[in-house]
Amino acid sequence: MSEVTLPALGESVTEGTVTRWLKNVGDTVAIDEPLVEVSTDKVDTEIPSPFAGTLTQIMVQEDETVAVGAVLAIVGEAAAAASAEVAPSTPEEAAPVASTAPVEPEAAAPVATPPVAAAPVAPVATPPVAAAPVAPVATPPVAAAPVAPVATPPVAAAPVAPAPAPVAAAPAAPVAAAPTPPSSPAAGTGTEETASDPNYVTPIVRKLASELGIDLGTIRGSGVGGRIRKEDLTAPTSKVVPASAHTSAEASPLRGTTVPMSRLRKVLSERAVASMQQSAQLTSVVEVDVTKIAEMRQRVQAEFTQKAGTKLSFMPFFTLAAAEALAANPIINATVEDTNIVYHGSDHIAFAVDTERGLLTPVIKDAASMSIATMAKVIADMAERTRTNKLTPDELSGGTFTLTNTGSRGALFDTPVVFLPQSAILGTGVVTKRAAVVKDADGNDTIGIRSMVYLALSYDHRIIDGADASRYLMQVKSRLEAGNFEANLGI
Repeated sequence: MSEVTLPALGESVTEGTVTRWLKNVGDTVAIDEPLVEVSTDKVDTEIPSPFAGTLTQIMVQEDETVAVGAVLAIVGEAAAAASAEVAPSTPEEAAPVASTAPVEPEAAAPVATPPVAAAPVAPVATPPVAAAPVAPVATPPVAAAPVAPVATPPVAAAPVAPAPAPVAAAPAAPVAAAPTPPSSPAAGTGTEETASDPNYVTPIVRKLASELGIDLGTIRGSGVGGRIRKEDLTAPTSKVVPASAHTSAEASPLRGTTVPMSRLRKVLSERAVASMQQSAQLTSVVEVDVTKIAEMRQRVQAEFTQKAGTKLSFMPFFTLAAAEALAANPIINATVEDTNIVYHGSDHIAFAVDTERGLLTPVIKDAASMSIATMAKVIADMAERTRTNKLTPDELSGGTFTLTNTGSRGALFDTPVVFLPQSAILGTGVVTKRAAVVKDADGNDTIGIRSMVYLALSYDHRIIDGADASRYLMQVKSRLEAGNFEANLGI
């Protein structure tokens, strides 16, 4: 018998909750085969079996929380050995069966000649009882017996088939004939006749209206005599808002239900409340012109994707600028311990990832020393592994500052919550093009179309003042607006 214990899942992880057993008692397990799912305050993960054998006993039930090192299950080898003994005996027993099988046909041969029924009975009973009867029963009755008689003898099916056809065709002919007069000339050569008919709609316009889901009866035409033109359907001032143009979002199956919180959601809710109660949080916002970065992305995107193996988004630029500014503004990268302020000597940037299990924050270690290409690859890799639950607990620990991409879902900005023990978090809104006041070549103010983004910094007012937050934000803003990242691309 071998004991399967809860392994250490990270330096700061002391316990875990069994969320689901992947094997049942009596099941055979192999070495490193997933045995049970365990949830911690850092990550949900599968625990593989360190032994091969049979699961003989489950010691911790689902939804139970145990400490690291606790026995989760017992894996034994007895059942596996027993099954191994049964396996070789089967061929030995099968050998005499195989030898007696031909003997029975020999004895049955003379008897089977008069009663033909005896021949089928013997094979049916001896080999596969299920397979032999099913084949004859399923094939003749279903495919041959019912279909052939029904289709062949009752020739009434032939009259019946034509009967509905003419009946269906009869009403269709008059119905089609009634509305046809206006359109039949179009199908022919009567263009002169339709040109003077305000109710006439060309096939192109009718097809376009069908594709757009527009009811032509609600459109006032702008053509000669009030005829509807293609422009009337595509004009932005069209008064038609067809009902079919809007598709309601599919209702979630969670509506009207009650479900327990997952362990991760419980931890997040407890930490959020504790952070709001134990710190004094407020938010400062600045607007940043990232047009130069947008132009750079467009200019180097193809080459960057080819060499770095991932697309170039705004996120690596935001992360690098945020990390660089921490060196000159250490209070933003500090922690409160009792009555002391601990200034961190490294910039470990946690970034928020939205997953089906909840919000998780993998950590990029020493982000300020990375190139844009390295940063992009690290962000893409860690985000993917976070969503697929392949991140280690240690990769979710040690963050000194957090970045959250609020704009990934289209929001302009929000006021993110600082999670203790960190003292600040930077939210990046969606990058949008809009009119802004800029300087022309002569230094005069003018209006231009610019790529703009809001940066929102939430911080702990116990140690960070508004002036500190503003200094930090203005340094990040200056770095991004200058757009001098060519030397940092790393391609």
